[in-house]
This record gives sequence, structure tokens and C-alpha cells, in this order.
Amino acid sequence: MKMKNLFLLSLCLCVSVAIAFAQKSKERLNPEIFKMIREVSANRIEADIRKLVSFGTRNTLSEQDNPSRGIGAARDWIFGEFQKIDADCNNCLIVEKQTFLQPKANRIPEPVNLTNVIATLKGTTNPERVYVVSGHYDSMCTSPIDAKCDAPGANDDASGTAAVIELARVMSKRNFDATIVFMAVPGEEQGLLGASYFAEQAKQKAMDIEGMFTNDIIGGVTSYKNSPNRNRVRVFSEGVPSNETEQQAGTRRSVGGENDSASRQLARYIKEQSDKYLKNFKVWMIYRRDRYGRGGDHIPFLERGFTAVRFTESDEDYTHQHQNVRTEKGIFYGDTPEFVDFEYTANVARVNLISLASLANAPANPKNAILVSRLSNDTELKWDANTDADLAGYEITWRETTAAEWTDSVFVGKATNFVIKERSKDNYFFGIRSVDKDGNKSPVSFPKPVRQ
Repeated sequence: MKMKNLFLLSLCLCVSVAIAFAQKSKERLNPEIFKMIREVSANRIEADIRKLVSFGTRNTLSEQDNPSRGIGAARDWIFGEFQKIDADCNNCLIVEKQTFLQPKANRIPEPVNLTNVIATLKGTTNPERVYVVSGHYDSMCTSPIDAKCDAPGANDDASGTAAVIELARVMSKRNFDATIVFMAVPGEEQGLLGASYFAEQAKQKAMDIEGMFTNDIIGGVTSYKNSPNRNRVRVFSEGVPSNETEQQAGTRRSVGGENDSASRQLARYIKEQSDKYLKNFKVWMIYRRDRYGRGGDHIPFLERGFTAVRFTESDEDYTHQHQNVRTEKGIFYGDTPEFVDFEYTANVARVNLISLASLANAPANPKNAILVSRLSNDTELKWDANTDADLAGYEITWRETTAAEWTDSVFVGKATNFVIKERSKDNYFFGIRSVDKDGNKSPVSFPKPVRQ
């Protein structure tokens, strides 16, 4: 009888510990994020899009010294908006122009100075960890090197640039553990030039960019208002990493992982966090690096080993992209503001905001995660200890190999290795994420197989 009671007591203690772990790891919704969601203004986004359109053209090769027309006027206006935001938050931002000489290239007939416009909100406790959000402020007509034609670029990509400015306005009023970089870049239509320069400089400086978002064509073109996909935004993420080595490819092929790149984990995180805060607007994960045969400003980051994704509206209307403004056979062509749904753009900005705030408040991803490769029906994982001061511990996640999202988890405290009994690595994918004392969670780190 005594032994039976001891067994029951032990069982109750195990259950209690498990329940305590589950309670500790439960992610609480952040009321400040709800406040920021409400502060995002479709009216301000509309005003910013119309202002960018008012410069006539923002072609990368257009005038740089005209105060009212061309890429230079747009550049200076964006810089001025970031400066106003900085003044409103008591100089909380580092606002700068990153100018470089772009040599002659395929869509650059002569060398030209290009300028990234950047506003940096430094993190309070982990400023070395960085998240970048961008839109491209250049535009084009049918020809990417026609610097004279009117190229309003309302959706492509005044919408993304306006969203970034709005994010800076709202988020600069708060503090975050990690650093957030708000950026508008030129030269996207000429070959991702502004983004490539920033990404290369970041690589050379060994910046710890844990996530990069590009917002490109997020205007929710009004000709598709009745689409069944209307209330969601596409998030594109690559599977096989752009910078994967032959050795890494061999490992991936041997154990799977085509859907578990760092970018796929970031996309899952964006969807997971957005689902918690938004009821009527969703993330549509697209398992591609970009749209079919096309590219955007996240790619230079991916090619240099950074984690990056692309946000784009659910349906595109190509009569309102890369077109000379005209009416032909009764059809209007041109990327003008009347075809932008400003509330849709605001919702995409809210998805960005939720994800960036969650990332910048959470602890860093666990580093050097490994899955011990041995013949066993148990699964053993190991990882390095985080240095975050407010770390509560770690969560092991898993899903079936055909599942798109993480479905199950267990909190394991501050352990840096854990064995999951009777759950075979042959049948599931596993990951590890960090959790802080407020319940904020990092994206999942996918472990590498290591024989031990």
C-alpha cells in the first residue's frame, strides 16, 4: 500500500512539473502590440503613397537634384520623414543616407550614385541582434532604363515604402530588446542594387541580422477585391538555402530539411504570431524564394547567409505593374493610387509590426542546435546556452514530416540537452526555441544531425 502511494505521489509530481512547464512556456499576448496595431493608420499610408507618386518618376536613373521630380526628390522626402519621426521620439533613431557609386551594369548605362535611406532603432538589452524591414522607393515604366517617363509606382513599391515609414512612426515610440532597421532602398528594378549593397556591407561588418523582411507590392490591388484570397498576404520563403554548400546539401538530403531552412522557420513564426493578434487578416505561407521566376530585395540577404522573406499581396494585376501610363483598347495601364487598397496595405504593415515586435522582444534563437544521430526510438537534442538575461528556458517543438507548421511542444527549462522518449526522429521533425520570462518565444532553430 505504501509503495502504491509513493508511486501515485511520484506520478502527481511528474504531472505537476509538466503542467508547470506548460504554464511557464505559454506565450502571453502583449497588450502593447495591440496598441501598436490600432495606431497603424491607413490614412497616413495613403498620404505617403500619394506623396511618393507626386514625384512623377522615381526611376533609379532619374534626376537627383530636382526638388520636386525624380529619385532624388523621393530620397530626400523619405529622409525628411525619418528625421521627423526621430524628432517626435526624442532622437531615438539613427537616421542616415548610405550612398554608394553603382558601376555600369546591365540596367545601369553609366555609373550612378545610389542612396539607401535608413532609420535604426537601437535595442535596449541586445542591440547587436538586428532585424531589417525594407521597401524599395524606385519605380519604372515598361522600360527599366527610361528615366523620363511618368512612373507613379503606387503599388510597386510606394506601398512597401509607405508601410516601412508607418512602422517607424509607430514602433519608434517603444523600446525593444533587439535593434530594428527601417530602410528604403533604390535600384530594385535595376537588379536589387540598393539591397545588395546594404547586405554586402552587413556581411563584411559581421552584423547579426537574424531576420529581414522586404515589402514589395503590398497594395492589395483593387481589381482583385473579390478574390477568395483577399484577406491574406503572401509570405515567400526559400527552402534550400541560397548559400548552401555541397556538404550541407548532402546532409540535408540524408535527413530531410528542405522545408526547414531558417527562412521557412521565420515564415512560420510570422504566421504563428500574426494568427494570435489578427482575426480577419492572415498570412499565406508560400514555399518559394519568390514569385515564379522573379526576385526581390530579400534575395541579396539570402545569398549572403541571412534569414529573409518577402511580403507581397495575394493577387497581382500586371496591367498595373511596370507599365507606361496609358489607355489602350479601353484598358487602363499604369501603377496609380486609385488601384491601391490602403486598408489592405495597413493590414500588411500590421503583420510586419506584430512579427518585428515579437522578434525584437523575444530572446535569440538557440545556437548550434544538434540532433544526436544514433539508432534509437528516442530523440536527443543539444544546443548552446543563450546569454539573454531574461531567459526562462527552452521549448522543444515537433511536427509530423508532412505538416506545414509546428504542432506540439514541451518546455524543458534551462536544460541544454533533452531526450524525448519513444518519439523517433525518423517520424517527426524537431526544433528548439528560446522562451523569456514574459513568455516571448524565438523562432525555431532546426537541429543538424551529429553522430555521437
